[in-house]
Amino acid sequence: MSSSVQLFQGQRYQELKGQCLQQGRLFEDPEFPASDESLYYDSAAKGKVEWKRPKDLCEDPHLLVDGMSSHDFHQGKLGNCWFVAACSCLALRKSLWQQVIPDCKEQEWDPKNPRKYAGIFRFRFWRFGEWTEVVVDDLLPTENGELIYCRSNVRNEFWSALLEKAYAKLAGSYQALDGGCAAEALVDFTGAVAESINLEEGKYGEVISEQMKLFEDLMKVHKRGGFISCSISESPGRPSEAETGMGLIVGHAYSVTAIRKLRLGESLLFSFKAEKLFMIRLRNPWGRKEWHGAWSDSSEEWKKVSDSERKNLGLTVKNDGEFWMTFEDWCKNFTDVDICRTVNTSCFSLHKTWEKEMMYGAWAKHPEPLLNRSGGCFDNRETFLQNPQYLFDVKKAQDKVLVSLQQEDRRRYKKEGKGDNITIGFEILKVEDNRRYRLHKLTVQERVATSPYSNTRSVFLMRSLQQGRYVLVPTTFIPGVPTKFILRLYTDVPSKLRELKADRPKMTCWSLLCGYPRRVTQIKVHSAEGLQKQGRSGGADPYVLIKCENQSWRSPVQRDTTSPIFNTQVIFYSKDIDSPVTIQVWSSRLLRDRFLGQAELAASPGQPRQRRRLRLRGSTGGAAAELPPHISLTVLCSDDLAEL
Repeated sequence: MSSSVQLFQGQRYQELKGQCLQQGRLFEDPEFPASDESLYYDSAAKGKVEWKRPKDLCEDPHLLVDGMSSHDFHQGKLGNCWFVAACSCLALRKSLWQQVIPDCKEQEWDPKNPRKYAGIFRFRFWRFGEWTEVVVDDLLPTENGELIYCRSNVRNEFWSALLEKAYAKLAGSYQALDGGCAAEALVDFTGAVAESINLEEGKYGEVISEQMKLFEDLMKVHKRGGFISCSISESPGRPSEAETGMGLIVGHAYSVTAIRKLRLGESLLFSFKAEKLFMIRLRNPWGRKEWHGAWSDSSEEWKKVSDSERKNLGLTVKNDGEFWMTFEDWCKNFTDVDICRTVNTSCFSLHKTWEKEMMYGAWAKHPEPLLNRSGGCFDNRETFLQNPQYLFDVKKAQDKVLVSLQQEDRRRYKKEGKGDNITIGFEILKVEDNRRYRLHKLTVQERVATSPYSNTRSVFLMRSLQQGRYVLVPTTFIPGVPTKFILRLYTDVPSKLRELKADRPKMTCWSLLCGYPRRVTQIKVHSAEGLQKQGRSGGADPYVLIKCENQSWRSPVQRDTTSPIFNTQVIFYSKDIDSPVTIQVWSSRLLRDRFLGQAELAASPGQPRQRRRLRLRGSTGGAAAELPPHISLTVLCSDDLAEL
């Protein structure tokens, strides 16, 4: 990874550390000084803060004490429970936190060689598609000799406080971390894709079937190294940080530390009817304030659980902020859940391997419609297709597609009053199978998927799509809002994701000599009926072949039918405006395909876009003489090559 890591503000850890050791001094970071400007972006904010090094706060400081645990830290005065909840999740995965804290042993204090300590640390975050290394000094903000922000429950352990400082440096100040979503930090820790679910809107507390689907999905995410956090949104009569009757805190991020199916009572040999409970374990970043309902730490329900199962769960009865509850109660009491999926792209894995494509893009304003790239959501029909457009292919008959759209982190703009996330989302359109240029009009294209629109930093969609070609259109909700984004697409087989930049075929010296296209024709073949039966089975294996000048496109084969549904879309750019379009229907055979008939049509601009029914010539027809074979299609054409 080291060769691809970007250096934040160009600071090189080894170089800076070497300079400090050579000069016999401790590092002081000029890019994030021990002053109020690193604490606050708001000049009105006040506080009496002393910056102290760990050696001034305890006798034997360490980066880590007995490894890392989800109980290592507690939230301080800053409203960043979302960050602390993400840290709780990170602590559960050693392979992942070792990426965030590289070479932790080398960074550790060495009491035997105090001269090797330079007061400098480094951390790595996945920022906007790249791993970025951030260097900080060990000067930490305190009041009365105590850390005022994130701290460990072990007095001489400082990894959480230093990690928080590095993250604050990325954001521009500690105050910029006030308020947020745990999924943001989890993505920055891991490079995972984030998904947000509203439990109330999805009625997961009421519909048991949906509840069980969600449980199985979350358990799979957790087992495969993903992360989950949850919260209760504030509402009228339910203000932020208010405590519910069951001990939960409103507007507060909780980390999910375990998801289990729990057996009740001692299991019997060869018994397959043991009663099971669907359980979830949470942790409050405050390290206190727990759930008071069923299955809370000291509730009567735990008497139903065998000693072996309790030991297996690691049940502890103390006010440490961690507690169990049933999944049903969880769905009824919490309103929002953030899921971070670590999508497996390794070929050396027993689990499903995904093919990943990633693109960098931007929404940018321009007065010229063909150059504007900030057209707003689908509701803005006049400008929607002015957004960036990305083409991809689904090669299998059906494939599951994962899409993550992430906008740039805007926390560093808080000082200018522009730090709020922009509401973003995307549309997926089924387009012509041979499209190579940007869409300009919504005609035969089918709108197959719409992501949630949200002002979170990223939006996610998982959807099964049929074989074919698609255009993905990322948008801001409102037109004319400029910002950068990254788009990640995961499929089972390579999708060849690429941006559509050209509006029409390129004018070249060769095209000037041989002729440049003068007309664009868009065809959608819907279906055919009355085809001749083939063989003893009585069916056929038809496909359609569409030709225009020297261009052609063949559809997938439809099996064992004389009334195929093709839904094949194509687009042709032709030089001769009088050149007809030929549609042939063939039946796929082992040695030689059989011709079933063809139709020709001449389309011209101005003809209405309506479904046509053409007879197939050159065929003996179907079984019923009164039903000649025919094909249904829609055609549209224009002499403006940038219209369709």
